[in-house]
Amino acid sequence: MNVIAFLGSPRKGGNTETLLKEAVRGVRASGFKVRIFDLNRMNIAPCQNCGGCNKTGRCVVKDDMQKVSQAIRKADRIILTSPVFFSGLSAQVKTMIDRCQQFWCEKYILKKPIAEGQHGRKGLLIIVGGQKKPTGVKCSEATAIAFFRTVSVPEHKTLSFTGIDAKGEILLYPDALNEAFEAGRELVK
Repeated sequence: MNVIAFLGSPRKGGNTETLLKEAVRGVRASGFKVRIFDLNRMNIAPCQNCGGCNKTGRCVVKDDMQKVSQAIRKADRIILTSPVFFSGLSAQVKTMIDRCQQFWCEKYILKKPIAEGQHGRKGLLIIVGGQKKPTGVKCSEATAIAFFRTVSVPEHKTLSFTGIDAKGEILLYPDALNEAFEAGRELVK
């Protein structure tokens, strides 16, 4: 089974990364490898809305998104993680998602969705933020749903943790860490 994960936080060693590590540990405990993309360290330009992908389903901008696109095409499982910033996903995640316009064109204009593969395609969304109201979770998940469906992931699970802001604060919530670990194991069952 091919599993990829996106770390969408710019904060090294923060709550998002800690939760991702637990989910990845759960996947690995089930005997699978995970390829992690640290979006903050990658060279991914914003979508230029140039129409270059309209006829081919392939982005014409040459940068690290080419590696990401190849991995998305081959993935059976996708883990997407992000802090909640201003009631939405981080800029790092949103930039990557916007560049998935190529998959939208491929699926909806060219009628060539990504093949399901023998294991099917499933996702896991992990979001964490300081806001206690559910607004940030709802807005973030709406964008993530659009991403997952565009890349032919018909189902996903969402883990959201609110009211957690300070770096490392998630460590005070062992149930959250366990939930992320179990979600990783469940993802590859």
